[in-house]
Amino acid sequence: MVDRRHLLALIPVPFLVPAQAELLASVLSGGSGLLLLCLVIGLRVLVWWVHRAMAHRAAERTRARLREAFLRSPCTRAGEVATLVTRGVHDVTPCVVGYLPQQVLAIAVPLAVVTRLAFADLTAALTILLTLPLVPIFGALVGAHTRERTARQWDALTTLGGHFLDVVKGIGTLRAFGRAQAQSTTVRELAAQHLAETMSALRVAFLSAFVLELVATTSVALVAVPVGLRLLTGGVPLHTALLVLFLAPEAFLPLRAAGAQYHASAQGREVLAKVPPHTEITGGEPPDLAHAEIVFEDVTVRSLKNFSLRIEPGERIALVGPSGAGKSTVLGLLLGFVQPDGGRVLVGGVDLREIDRAAWLEALAWVPQRPTLVPANLSSGERQRVALARALDRRHAGLFLLDEPTAHLDAETEALVLQATRDFTKGRTAVIVAHRPTLLNEVNRVVQV
Repeated sequence: MVDRRHLLALIPVPFLVPAQAELLASVLSGGSGLLLLCLVIGLRVLVWWVHRAMAHRAAERTRARLREAFLRSPCTRAGEVATLVTRGVHDVTPCVVGYLPQQVLAIAVPLAVVTRLAFADLTAALTILLTLPLVPIFGALVGAHTRERTARQWDALTTLGGHFLDVVKGIGTLRAFGRAQAQSTTVRELAAQHLAETMSALRVAFLSAFVLELVATTSVALVAVPVGLRLLTGGVPLHTALLVLFLAPEAFLPLRAAGAQYHASAQGREVLAKVPPHTEITGGEPPDLAHAEIVFEDVTVRSLKNFSLRIEPGERIALVGPSGAGKSTVLGLLLGFVQPDGGRVLVGGVDLREIDRAAWLEALAWVPQRPTLVPANLSSGERQRVALARALDRRHAGLFLLDEPTAHLDAETEALVLQATRDFTKGRTAVIVAHRPTLLNEVNRVVQV
């Protein structure tokens, strides 16, 4: 899901860092190589510029993939989806641009530095090798608290976004019943909770930054002070001492930067953890629905508990029951938009999850309870009629799924629709969510949900 191609631009960095320190030490100790030093510095700047440009393009591709994944997921928490595709995907940018590159550099650069110093000054190399693990150890100790607080911060943001979305969608009803002011108070309370969680996460981040800086500075001092004293006593050449002093901070710099980026990308990693699993299976073709039996075997999902149903080929059934009983969930299961927590849905003896999603959707026709069409300047009844016409025009479909197809129609139009539905679905399987009694006369069997 995350585009990592920009990390290839960092390949020269572990070689350029020791080269720059070597040339700088040579120039300052009276040697030559100034022109070559300028060339290496220019190459480091160029590599970093190219990497940043590639990283931002990779972040854009990652955001696009995440939006598609979240919008296609069967998640029914509209507030969470809205938060993920707006604020959430943008929070992934620091993770792609900053944290992932620093993870690579935090391994490659210290390894290159220690390897070079092992040939120049073994004592300094061993000191760096022993003190390097202190940075990730202390970072991990503080990071454990960061994960907990970031999760709470994200939950607070999701709750706030979901509630605000519900308020916006129902503002007309809230104002009609005089409940708008009460909801304003609730939104302010949720915003205050999110603010408190954000400040808690920031406090831990600042503490972590202080700890990492302290450990890294102390570790560099443990290398620099002995080298300086040895230089004064003539125990080490000037070129070697300068090389150690230049390379020691470079060994710790990527680890310090990784620690800082860890907190900057905390929310982005929380968003990536919510990416739905890839459930779209490129399985076999769907069975012939003219002869395939559809079976629900002890299906449990949401409000639907241990639901079993057998639908014969060509049978037309109506699902009835109180609101919230799970009638639309049954249609969602047949569409593949909802995955069962327990049990399974069989089509012709084949688990629906093993059938190619695109081919299965092509083999059926669906009319939702509230069709969404473009342009949207149609009345609800007109949208319903257009959606029905499009569904009934799918003459190749072997399964019709109709969710209250006549809910927004007048009696005359309803009679015409019922006649057309009766003609088009003749000999084909149909599952209809019905509230109106007139629909019950058009089916072979009524199933109580």
